[in-house]
Amino acid sequence: MLKEKYPFYLANKPESPNQDLEVVDKYSGEVATRIAMASPADIDRAIEAAVNARKPMESIPAYERQAILMHCVKRFEERANELASSLCIEAGKPIKDAQGEVSRLIDTFRIAAEESVRLYGEILPMDISPRAKGYSGKWKRFSIGPCSFISPFNFPLNLAAHKVAPALAVGCPFVLKPASLTPIGALIIGEVLSEADLPEGAFSILPCQRDSADLFTTDDRLKLLSFTGSPEVGWALKARAGKKKVILELGGNAAVIVDEDTDLDDAVTRIIIGAFYQSGQSCIGIQRIVVHERIYESFKEKLVTAAKALKSGDPKDPDTFIGPMISEKEATRLENWIASATTTGATILCGGTRNGAMLEATLLENVSRDQDLVCQEAFGPVAVLSSFSDFDNALEQVNHSRFGLQAGIFTRDVYKAEKAWHELEVGGVVIGDIPSWRVDHMPYGGVKDSGLGREGIRFAMEDMTEIRLFVLRTPLGI
Repeated sequence: MLKEKYPFYLANKPESPNQDLEVVDKYSGEVATRIAMASPADIDRAIEAAVNARKPMESIPAYERQAILMHCVKRFEERANELASSLCIEAGKPIKDAQGEVSRLIDTFRIAAEESVRLYGEILPMDISPRAKGYSGKWKRFSIGPCSFISPFNFPLNLAAHKVAPALAVGCPFVLKPASLTPIGALIIGEVLSEADLPEGAFSILPCQRDSADLFTTDDRLKLLSFTGSPEVGWALKARAGKKKVILELGGNAAVIVDEDTDLDDAVTRIIIGAFYQSGQSCIGIQRIVVHERIYESFKEKLVTAAKALKSGDPKDPDTFIGPMISEKEATRLENWIASATTTGATILCGGTRNGAMLEATLLENVSRDQDLVCQEAFGPVAVLSSFSDFDNALEQVNHSRFGLQAGIFTRDVYKAEKAWHELEVGGVVIGDIPSWRVDHMPYGGVKDSGLGREGIRFAMEDMTEIRLFVLRTPLGI
């Protein structure tokens, strides 16, 4: 059960100046709890506290940073049921998906704990020419300073964790703005962090409206902005971020190729998950399915049958696979995209019906490339099928996108797999599985409109640190 109200966290401490933000149960539509919202003045105080915490955070030895992260792991394990329940309510996430996200939250903090004691440098030989005689060098990484994090609604726990955990691992104080639609998970993370022995100002977690959040982007006291969300918002934030480093994870319309040598039953089992888990609300959820023409009809029949068998409904029911989208507005948008596609010749193979925020698992074929269902990010339980005869054409279909996050290839041909890895314009290629697959230590991010930089703990830690060189001159004769 949720608490009646939740505070925000400013400079490590809970504050409840109001309960202005209503968090709605995404399935029932009823108000589930109320959240304290931060004002611009609160955000300014939090940033100032983070600036003051920079030196104390940098001075925490690695073994203590590791202990803090492992404290979080322990407490998340103890509160796993509460965390999963909160996700089920605030995000409408089917309970099995919610439990999976909690396990990933725990993995992410555990990986960060492991990496916190592995922040290495190098000895740098200087004697590459006579003029460097008597000089030696070395370098190591230092934390970049106060960071600004903005996390999205679809993974309220783990996508916040992918910013928070590496910051703690390298000693960066931070301010975090969770999505207003789903702030509870981040606030529970804040509650757990408040139990740890962190310097005052080490963290602030501040739900607020977008029009109050300007300082998260523009304040020059912040040295890094990490944003996960839509391309339209992300690129606009980058343009206003000033001199700070900017990391963007901006989603996609992921494609999977199914070659003619594929085990169809295996591919269908995985693609059903990739297209419809999280009710399709994943930036690497499968949106485009590109199938060899020789197996197209057999594959389509199996996939449609599997999609029709998926249970939609109350996300608290363990048998539910598809819960509500984040809002009725988003479900209506996607319903309109489906209708638009059908007016230009597309065929609905299954689904397509909406009831409030609930949209059935939907598959279409013969969707033209200029339709939103192909060229934009659907972010819901919809996927489109197309065919290919030549593998190069399949690769071209995948690359025909403004996005480039991850792609999946079902093939047993190692040469085709290598070709796809070298030619696809994406951040990651998954062979023999869906693009929706992710483990939390791998480099994760995209190209084109899918963003800048990489998440994955070690890679985020690199972004949150800067190399500092040390050069020593030894006078001749010493």
